[in-house]
This record gives sequence, structure tokens and C-alpha cells, in this order.
Amino acid sequence: MTAPGHVRGRDRRGRKHTAERGQGLVEFALILPIVMLLMVSILEFGKAFNDQLEIGYASREGARAGAALGNGGVSGCTGGNDPTGVDAVIIAAAQRIMKAPGSDVALADIVSIRIFRATSSGAVDGSHVNIWTYSAGAGPDVDPGPGATKVDFVQRAVGWPACTRVNTGGSADSLGVTITYDYRLTTPLGAILDVVDGPTQKKLRITETTVMSLNPTA
Repeated sequence: MTAPGHVRGRDRRGRKHTAERGQGLVEFALILPIVMLLMVSILEFGKAFNDQLEIGYASREGARAGAALGNGGVSGCTGGNDPTGVDAVIIAAAQRIMKAPGSDVALADIVSIRIFRATSSGAVDGSHVNIWTYSAGAGPDVDPGPGATKVDFVQRAVGWPACTRVNTGGSADSLGVTITYDYRLTTPLGAILDVVDGPTQKKLRITETTVMSLNPTA
């Protein structure tokens, strides 16, 4: 016959183990949402960071093209503000990066591309800025010919005509290219944030700027 005390001890151990398992399940249920939120946030911000790198690369390519072309080899504005299409080449260079294979940047979410004369600190010099915005296939054709694809941006404002840029002497202008982009959340993080502040489109504003001095002419 089993001693009564021994039975009670075994029951106590069984009840203790059951309680510990129940406590573990409760703790897991409490921690799981936090872990999932952390993982989704890492994924979302990783995607946003990748887009930021692409936008930064695009602004550098645009500025490099603008620095190389200067004012397009013209000394006046006869024939328009940009008779040789310098700014269109700048936009095309930036767009080429954003549309390259492997890029997740959505051109429709580009708020603007700004081409500006920069001060010594890299800021916009007064109102000397040209603004381009997205418009699929409506921009200029920088490579005319059969099958050529037009730039997906159109010029909305001209404050710094390409033909007025100075790249001679010892005080060449500095050209800046700023790309502003709205990254839209694509993971369930957006749905989670909807619970917090309502069902609105969640996005992160990304802005990248590159400034380069115009290459001097011979």
C-alpha cells in the first residue's frame, strides 16, 4: 500500500508542473506579438533603407551628369532656357538608377527632383532651382530614335536656366540634385499602425541630396 503522504507529494509535483506549463504559455503569448512586431519593423525599415540607398545613388548620378555637362556649351539662352537639354540628361541619369534591375523604388512615389545652384554650404542658393515631377512617359526624349523611351518626369518650374550656369574661370557654380521620395509601408507594420492611429496610408519621407562643382571648360 502506498503511503498517503507519498501520494500527496506526487500530486503536488504534478500540480506544480502543470502550473509552470500554463505560466510559460501565458508568457509566450505576451511576448510573441512584441517579437513579431520587432521582426516586421526590421524588415520594413530594411526595405526603406535599401530604397534610400537607391535614391542617394540616383542623386549622385544626376549631379555627376550635370557637373560634366555644365551649361551644355552655350553662353546665352537663345532658343530657350535649356537649348541643349542638360536638365533632361540629369533627370534621365537619375531615373536610370531608380529603374535599374533590382531597384524597388516606385517612380510614382517620387515627390520631386530638384536641380539647383548650391551655396558653399550645399544649400539652395535663393530661388535658383528647377523642379521636376513624375509624369509617366510625358518627359523629354534624351535619346531620339525608334523605340526610345521618354523620361518619366516633366519640368514644373525653372529658376536656374542651364544656359546661365558658370563653369569658367575660378568660380564655377556648384550644382545640386535633391530627390524627395515617399516610401510606402509594404509589410504588415502598416496594418499594425492602422490600429494605433487609424487607416491612413503610411509612408516615410526620404530626401537625398548630392552637390558637385561644375567641371571647368578647357
